[in-house]
Amino acid sequence: MAQITDPKATEVYEPVPKKVTPGMNGTAPSDAIVLFDGKSLNEWQSRKSGDAAGWKVENGYMEVVRGTGDIITKRKFGDVQLHIEWSAPTEIVGEGQGRGNSGVFLQERYEVQVLDSYVSKTYSNGQAAALYKQSIPLVNATVAPGEWNVYDIIFHAPQFNKDGIKVADGYVTVLHNGIVVQNHQRLLGTTEYIGFPKNPAHGDGSIILQDHGNPVRFRNIWIREL
Repeated sequence: MAQITDPKATEVYEPVPKKVTPGMNGTAPSDAIVLFDGKSLNEWQSRKSGDAAGWKVENGYMEVVRGTGDIITKRKFGDVQLHIEWSAPTEIVGEGQGRGNSGVFLQERYEVQVLDSYVSKTYSNGQAAALYKQSIPLVNATVAPGEWNVYDIIFHAPQFNKDGIKVADGYVTVLHNGIVVQNHQRLLGTTEYIGFPKNPAHGDGSIILQDHGNPVRFRNIWIREL
């Protein structure tokens, strides 16, 4: 191979990256889709009925209303960067999985656990920021009930060929309150409550927030398609 002596030989000018205005203090950048602005659930619907989402909205946050069921985005997504903030109830009820439990599901199948893991014992692959029943978070970065936890999630979706065979694994990176807790973690498949991961073929999917019976709060939710 000939030696390169001209620095211009390795300079690339096209394409020019699109200009994006960053958000401040976790707010949405200019190219993001805002899924919850603190005022409206217009981007969401009931998972079980398809009707309007039945969760409470007040003071800039949404709150799970027990028994109304999961809520699901009307839009479907593939590879994404997702920002979401959540707060566990200050009234401590139960222990382990019964304490401030909810979840963020990517493509309706892959759960990043939401749980009050500040001072509470449960199975490690089911605590806050776990890829549920698959991957234990590297550290426990959960703040106290009533304070706001921040998840920044980078999701690369699994890929399937026309015959329904998985040809590329999915990967998830999670920053919990600015700390890497899932580092480009390979998804083994769906995050099952009972049994082992499954790998049914699928395309883009919605984001789901779980009604697990606890009044968990969410705010400042935005997403960027990658």
